[in-house]
Amino acid sequence: MKTSNNILYISVSALMLLTACGKKEAEAPKEDEKQQFVLSDKMYDQCSLTNATQEYAQNEIRLFGKVSAENNNISQVFPAVGGSVIKINAELGDYVQQGQLLASIRSTEIAGYQSETSDAEANVSIAERNYQSVKDMYEGKLASEKELVMAQKELDKAKAERNRMGEVNQIYKLKSGSVYNMYAPISGYIVSKDISPNEMLSANRDEAVFTVAKLDNVWILANVNESDLSRIKVGQEASIHTIAYPDRDIKGKIDKIFNVIDPDTRAAKALIKVPNTDVSLKPEMNATVKIHYADDKQYVAVPSASVVFENNKNFVMVFNAKNNIETREVGIYRALDDKTYISSGLKAGEKVIVKGNLLIYDAIND
Repeated sequence: MKTSNNILYISVSALMLLTACGKKEAEAPKEDEKQQFVLSDKMYDQCSLTNATQEYAQNEIRLFGKVSAENNNISQVFPAVGGSVIKINAELGDYVQQGQLLASIRSTEIAGYQSETSDAEANVSIAERNYQSVKDMYEGKLASEKELVMAQKELDKAKAERNRMGEVNQIYKLKSGSVYNMYAPISGYIVSKDISPNEMLSANRDEAVFTVAKLDNVWILANVNESDLSRIKVGQEASIHTIAYPDRDIKGKIDKIFNVIDPDTRAAKALIKVPNTDVSLKPEMNATVKIHYADDKQYVAVPSASVVFENNKNFVMVFNAKNNIETREVGIYRALDDKTYISSGLKAGEKVIVKGNLLIYDAIND
């Protein structure tokens, strides 16, 4: 009997042990079972969402060019006479007022002009005295009418020469002595300077010694390749960026396309006028010009920041609810800096996560 009781006791204990182990195994979660992701209220407040839209895709062409002063607001200063530079009053980049002294030159030609002016004044005085004398003689029947006419002609000739020298002095703003002064023809900035102290200047030189430009408005001259000419039109919106101000988006429109191809660059020039009241844009600055134009076909559009690229694939995080966020693979038709056009995988009206999408993507897919 004892043996039978012992066997029964052992069997019951073994059965209870197997039952307990079975319950523990059933209660343990499966290793490959993932916990459902739920977006917390704090994270939700830090995210930004947007609805995908249906719109015509925008194309983008990038042109490269330079900042230039407006041709109508540029004035060059050439030396009217040759001579030695004795003083320079303006430097490259300076702002000058119209009529401000730029540089002074000592010139023998100026001395010659002064001598000619003095001679012209003296000749007028002599001709006036001679005319008056002949006139008195004519009235006294001591001179002929022909002599009176000749005296009048000599006076007129002397006055004409005096007037000519007066205009020369006025044009060149000559004063007494042998110094020739160069003045700013307009108010603006010195954008070019090719003169040095003690330099000997030639009166017939081809290059200007100063170039003064107004910079309240400037031109952006962009190179347009032959392959892009058919897609660039006057009036198209342009977005301009410079190396000096990479975060500044300057807006403008194409005002003119020059119908000439540069033989060196094989490109035409597109002109864009841009306000420059703060004079931040300087001539010869490099500029990148983005031209946008619409396709004839519509696509689903989302902000470019909402697209996640991984393993040569593109994804967006589709928001249905805080506990229902979907990682959706999409096909890309065209990606611009601020907008991406979707060709497949997303419908207009669906909500995607823009800010915070990378953190959520990692939390769901890691």
